[in-house]
Amino acid sequence: MRRRYRSGVSEDVLSLLDQTADHTAAQLADNTEWGLVGRDHAAQYAHDLVADAAVLEVLGGSGVRVLSEESGWSGPEDAEVTVIVDPVDGSTNASLGIPHWVVSLCAVDGEGPVASVVLNPSNGERYRAIRGGGATLGDAPITPSTKTKLSESIVGLTGRPSGSQRWAQFRALGAAALDICYVAAGRLDAMYGSYGLSIWDYAGAMHVCMEAGAPIGEKKDIALFDVSIEGRRQVLAAGTQPVLDELKRSV
Repeated sequence: MRRRYRSGVSEDVLSLLDQTADHTAAQLADNTEWGLVGRDHAAQYAHDLVADAAVLEVLGGSGVRVLSEESGWSGPEDAEVTVIVDPVDGSTNASLGIPHWVVSLCAVDGEGPVASVVLNPSNGERYRAIRGGGATLGDAPITPSTKTKLSESIVGLTGRPSGSQRWAQFRALGAAALDICYVAAGRLDAMYGSYGLSIWDYAGAMHVCMEAGAPIGEKKDIALFDVSIEGRRQVLAAGTQPVLDELKRSV
């Protein structure tokens, strides 16, 4: 019988996401092809497809609806919970052997995010968030930076900086989901998705920020958790509201 994951049972959903992330990481550990294949689009890598198949192997039949970057929508349309998946965020990093990429999973219902897991298979670091229950790295609670001035902040970017910026330094590390989690954990003071991100790029990590207490936003104030495969968002996150506000004004 198909199990129905209900929106109010966050710990059950979190356990499902952990199982999915673990299985996906195990399949990628055995993967030998890390180049471009372009089956569905030109930028698609072989490991994207391996990871997507592993995700669907666990989530398929679980009673949740799935929205994956690689395979789109699947699962029952009447499901109470939808899992937004980026099977490999930072695919180019992974193809180059740069250990800055993640499996990102975010379960949402009609009220927003329920539970999230963002796992870096390269080093085993796992970020988790559960609605109303905080955010963790491994077993330890995380808190964001306390910087209040952009001029003192290190900012992660997903694209090239333009013009004269006000931050102290920037980093373009190549995996938006992990960069956003770094804001939640205080490793970066802020982050800006300058070229626009799809919901699977940021959903899990933004939930981690929400539960860690890191403010989030969008440059044009577009809703972030409108579950759709359409449109991109210029996502911002910061350790404090003053830095977020200043970053939003400056970009």
